Amino acid sequence: MIEALKKKYASGRKTFEKYLPEPAVEYCFELWLTYSFRFKITKDRQSKLGDYRYDPGTKIHSVSVNHNLNKYQFLITYIHEVAHLAVHKKHGNSVSPHGQTWKKQFRELFLPVLNDTVFPDDIVRLLARHMKNPKASTHADANLSMALAAYDDNNEGITFLDAVPLGMNFIFRSKKYRKLETRRTRVVCLEVSSGKKYLINKVARVTTDS
Repeated sequence: MIEALKKKYASGRKTFEKYLPEPAVEYCFELWLTYSFRFKITKDRQSKLGDYRYDPGTKIHSVSVNHNLNKYQFLITYIHEVAHLAVHKKHGNSVSPHGQTWKKQFRELFLPVLNDTVFPDDIVRLLARHMKNPKASTHADANLSMALAAYDDNNEGITFLDAVPLGMNFIFRSKKYRKLETRRTRVVCLEVSSGKKYLINKVARVTTDS
């Protein structure tokens, strides 16, 4: 049946070829055919890299991934969301979104691509550690997030907030802040124009501004 679907939807494979590491294309294409969902490439969303939704009215499952992710981050995000879909098909809304059931499903779906044929060596090592207890987002794993960012195409002038010296100003989402204090995973920052303090993830990408 899968082979018949591959022929029928061969044009859909081109989307995966455009956004994914070549060795992962066939596997991700088969996931799309196996789980039968609407797949959408979206504009950049600051709050998330991708998402999964189910419409009970139409009974349509949908997965979306931001268009501007590098191919390794795109692959991780895609399988992350397909894992949500797989869990929903089995359990509906009866389990926690990023609980043990999802973690187990994510690991199982990710295992076929967790190798150095698909990912660079440095990413494989960090992913292997990450997958022991996957988090709700790779942004919650500072080491993995920073390693993945090294493969972005648009890194010029961009740095991680963690690397900005205390007391220095920086630009984040078009607003100017001053770095005040680093905590475990977040940084206390002062918005210069309003005088208000905010907590920003230490792996947020910023531009420095003296």
